Formats: sequence, C-alpha cells, structure tokens
Amino acid sequence: MEIIILPGAEDVAHTAADIIEERLRSGPSVLGLATGSTPLGTYRELIDRHRRDGLSFAAAQAFLLDEYVGLPASHPESYHSVIRREFTDSVDFPADAVHGLDGASYPAAEAARYDASISAAGGVDVQILGIGTDGHIGFNEPMSSLASRTRIKTLTGQTRRDNARFFAGLDEVPEHVLTQGLGTIRQARHLLLLGLGEAKADAVAAAVEGPVAAICPASALQLHPHVTVLLDTPAASKLAHTEYYHYTLGRKPAWQGF
Repeated sequence: MEIIILPGAEDVAHTAADIIEERLRSGPSVLGLATGSTPLGTYRELIDRHRRDGLSFAAAQAFLLDEYVGLPASHPESYHSVIRREFTDSVDFPADAVHGLDGASYPAAEAARYDASISAAGGVDVQILGIGTDGHIGFNEPMSSLASRTRIKTLTGQTRRDNARFFAGLDEVPEHVLTQGLGTIRQARHLLLLGLGEAKADAVAAAVEGPVAAICPASALQLHPHVTVLLDTPAASKLAHTEYYHYTLGRKPAWQGF
C-alpha cells in the first residue's frame, strides 16, 4: 500500500488522472468507476485531457461499483445516470462499454450476473474508490465480510444521511443497494483509493494504519498487493506516519511509477 499525501483536492485529482491515463495509453483497459463527490475532480480532469490532449476511452470498458435498489436507470440519482452525467457521456466510451448494476432486477440474480460479467471482461485493471466517513468502500458498510461478493446491502443511517444531499430529503434515499463486495473489489489489479477532507481523516487512519477488521471495510485493502492511496492534507491529518510517507515519496525512483 503506497500512501501519497498531496496539498489539496486538485493535486489528488491530477495524480489520479495520471495513473488512469497511463493505463489507458498502454492498451485496452477495464476501469472500475465510483460515484459520489470524491472522484468528481478526477473525472473532470480526465474529461479535460480527452478534450485537450485526445486521451481516448474508445478501447476501454467500465464497471460501476454499486447501485440503489428500486431506482430505475432513468432516475437522475441512479448511479447509471450519475456516472453518465458526470463523466462517461463527456468522453468517447463506446455506448455499450459502461456497465452498471440493474437496481430494478431481482438482487441475487443480478449480483451473480454482474460478477460474471466482470470476469468475462478480463477483470478490472484500475478500480477507483472513495471512502465513507465510517470506512465503507462501495456500499460495504461496517461489519461487511472481507471476502464478500456482489450482493444486496442495507445502508446505515449515517450513509443515508451522507447521501441525502443528492436527494430532495432523507426519506427519498433508498435503504438498500447492490454493491460489489470486498472480495470482488480486491480482484481488481490496481486499487486507487481517494480521500478528501478532514471528515474522512478518522476513516483513512483506520483503513491505512489500523488493523484489518470488518468494522472498517476499507482496511481490507491492506491485503491487496497493489494499492495507491491519494490523500489531501486534511484527509491525512490523523495518520501517525506522515513523515515516513513523505520521505518515501520524495525518494521514489522516477522509473517506478504508481
């Protein structure tokens, strides 16, 4: 796990976009896309590079992390709609190359179908992740199995309150979701965890420096061989070993990359 602490959110977005661009320019790629506010700066940076520098997604596929149960794809806050509005409709992904969970389908069958479709695509090359204030990734809430596969989950009150800003009110936030499990996420070849803001500092510290435990689902990433954690300074403020992280980044060989 490589911890990179950067001055601000723009620096995080730029570095994340560098990692994704390098992957895209290496050949056909499968990206894992997260929604929520954290990756929006990264998506804006990728859109800018597409328009300015010709960065192409034409040979790429994408898989979304999760979806609300009960929301049709046409709902403006379904993740099917959000990712297209915020990112994929602004670049040159082929129309059939952005894959999401169907929140209106029977959950167990849809979960099995989705895991199979990721495997059929050859697996995810780079998976973008945010982190919740309680340490969740995707919608794997605290006490989720570290080996879990895509499945239905019940959202905690905290997560529903965190997401209420995207809806007219808390009552409109669905109580259930379909989400890639921690085991599914950890099958991606490169995990890219983004953390922004002081509100995420406790969760980041637990995920990066705490024990691997179901109470902090993001701590499961410690078990993965290739994780890059990009943090702005406020999100890193509760870490105990920031001097070490800065030291190692400053001496990173130029050829090593991320």
